[in-house]
Amino acid sequence: MSVTSKANNKKPIQNTRPFLKWAGNKYRIIDHVRKALPKGKRLIEPFAGSAAVFLNTDYEQYIINDNNPDLINLYNILKKDGAEFIKKCRYYFSPRYNNEEQYYRLRKKFNDSKDIYKRAILFVYLNRHGYNGLCRYNLKGGYNVPFGRYKSPYFPEKEMLIFHKKSTNAEFVLSSFEDIIQSAKSGDVIYCDPPYVPLSSSANFTSYSTGSFNKDKQQQLADLAHETSNKGIPILISNHNTAFTRKAYNNAKKITKFHVQRFISCNGSKRGKAGELLALFD
Repeated sequence: MSVTSKANNKKPIQNTRPFLKWAGNKYRIIDHVRKALPKGKRLIEPFAGSAAVFLNTDYEQYIINDNNPDLINLYNILKKDGAEFIKKCRYYFSPRYNNEEQYYRLRKKFNDSKDIYKRAILFVYLNRHGYNGLCRYNLKGGYNVPFGRYKSPYFPEKEMLIFHKKSTNAEFVLSSFEDIIQSAKSGDVIYCDPPYVPLSSSANFTSYSTGSFNKDKQQQLADLAHETSNKGIPILISNHNTAFTRKAYNNAKKITKFHVQRFISCNGSKRGKAGELLALFD
């Protein structure tokens, strides 16, 4: 599914939805991100997530990184095998597998398997049948998202094909955000979408894969962005608009603030608008 938007009075742009459901994916704010991103030859994303920015920008080359091996293996397999892989994923999108018993059986199969191809197929199934677009692991590395109880989970065949075609110009990498940022060269542009800072002081910093992206990591990213921009490589960072982020990003050349609808809260009455920002270090 795509929607049409207009940017800078140019011809309409067809926005492409990611094929994965993903907490905090940037599809809903893609126009803000695209407008703030500087021009360059290659876009580097240290935090891949659903790859919404990759799908909705037009750089010559991409490096898409994440520290989640299941995610990067999936992207590399889809890049290589395309329609054949998509056909195998479709097998699990039937009423037979859309129930609690089958979900937990397949989740266990996923956690027990060391076959990256089988895990990639099941990752797509778990992502679309699990609760609320979450990707979560326990401290032992086991995928632990509960069953989502959806009437008829959507199979994103069209979106997967678009991703496959777009990925010819992309390299999908499993590394740390520090190493990927430090590998950037002149002509590169970096977009960072880290796990967000909590909106309230009572909330905990979120877990990301099997690690934790705490305040120290947030500050480290901000400092690294400042250092890298001083080398002539621009970095754009998205995050919640909080006192912490405004202070952490005080070396940014420009901070753009806006509000976006929240869809992740378990309590529907709390799914209001949240303040976000884009900090450009250039």
